[in-house]
Amino acid sequence: MTRGFSPGGIPGQKSIDYYRRRAEGGVGLIITEGVAVNPEGSSGASIPNFFGDEALAQWKLIADAVHQAGGRIMPQLWHAGLVRGGEGLSFGIDETIPSLGPSGFYPNLVNVKEGQPPYNVGRTMTEADIDRTIDDCVRFAESAQRLGFDGIQLHGAHGYLFDQFFWSATNRRSDRYNGAIGERTCFAVETIRAIRHRVGPDFPLCLRFSQWKLPQNYGVRMLATPQELEQFLEPLVDAGIDFFDCSTRRFWEPEFPGSDLNLAGWTQRISGRPAVAVGSVGLSGPLMTGARSPDGAQPVGIDKLLAMLERGDFDLVGVGRALIPNPDWPNKVRAGRDDELRPYTTHTDDLY
Repeated sequence: MTRGFSPGGIPGQKSIDYYRRRAEGGVGLIITEGVAVNPEGSSGASIPNFFGDEALAQWKLIADAVHQAGGRIMPQLWHAGLVRGGEGLSFGIDETIPSLGPSGFYPNLVNVKEGQPPYNVGRTMTEADIDRTIDDCVRFAESAQRLGFDGIQLHGAHGYLFDQFFWSATNRRSDRYNGAIGERTCFAVETIRAIRHRVGPDFPLCLRFSQWKLPQNYGVRMLATPQELEQFLEPLVDAGIDFFDCSTRRFWEPEFPGSDLNLAGWTQRISGRPAVAVGSVGLSGPLMTGARSPDGAQPVGIDKLLAMLERGDFDLVGVGRALIPNPDWPNKVRAGRDDELRPYTTHTDDLY
């Protein structure tokens, strides 16, 4: 959940308080907002960095605050890639730093349609760029481990850099980083293996992935069948991923015809790894709807979610927007105090 509380890339007391409140509110594991792995990966001046002594010292305070409140926390390794320079999607980026991607192409960032000619919005990554980025990811993981974090998550969803390699619309390379579905995971696989080599076998690594891409193009189906999902997941599991965060717009929607399993359910069944289900948990309105209405996205019950969880469809549940106005959402839901939950609107973004 991008907060933008970090002027100059340095999180301050507002960020410390934000994460501590959610641990106090009963969240078991906090996945932070997207954190820039290097200057090229940052989407703006208020996006927190996870490099440089000043930023890392503040992240140490955040990790300590969460642990003191009884929670666990993993920073989300974020490289925006070409989306960093996308029209209407940046947050005051440094224009002197190039936007990088697998092929320098991203589909029209205003109205993405399959088959539509892409815009050239950045520079194609050389192998030297890729190697340097992998090194930065390794340093990110080593820093997280040294600072006492409980693992890391690689953001490979929503059209950001790792996802740009996964998606055939943005990966037009002619080297080993492109090809069939499994081959398009090569950049992520090399990154994961390098991280695993440095942090050892017991430091948890998570990968977030999605079918949909920015800007809110929910119709994309990068993986059309369970068989294609298997081709995607297998090399990532072999590389060392411990669990998957499966980003969807609505957690209750089936992913493939012929089954009521959602993306997390299929991922867990195919990979044998734990999976996180996420998407409009605890709210009446799905992502990007309802927030600007007078009443916002209203709190709703989680009976359907609990039924899917108890059936064994997935192991973990990710709560996003509902936690912004309700940092104690888990404690209130456990206690049956749903009537005290606040709706989510854009006006509550910075209040809690």
